[in-house]
Amino acid sequence: MTIKQISIFVENRAGRLADITGLLAESKIDIRALSIADTTDYGILRLIVNDPDQAVDVLRQSGMTVSATEVLGIKVEDIPGGFAKAIRTLSDKDISVEYAYAFITPDVGKAYVIVRVENNASAADALKTAGITIISQEEIFNSK
Repeated sequence: MTIKQISIFVENRAGRLADITGLLAESKIDIRALSIADTTDYGILRLIVNDPDQAVDVLRQSGMTVSATEVLGIKVEDIPGGFAKAIRTLSDKDISVEYAYAFITPDVGKAYVIVRVENNASAADALKTAGITIISQEEIFNSK
């Protein structure tokens, strides 16, 4: 069970993030999680949205460079060590994490984390075996 994440190439200039989020808002696309990785000249904006296919279309029609990637969403205990358990599980199976970012959930005592790994199926199996819940795109948006 994977989640479709969209990644947008963003020039580092004033107003660019406002342009992107404004386009998505006009199209009634809800952003639940985001991460920005940047350099001096550009950045990569990663988003979890309620309608990734529409988001890709809207952004491409506006001339932006955008792609979709399958990532894992996990639910961890919102306590010291909750995330560490998940990452240790992956490390123990020699599964490297390319990047991760977290966001809150209305489920008190839990946190959602997006994880990018090379092999989603192997990572999901290892995490499930360790008792870590894999979440779906629908769960992220139906938990409001």
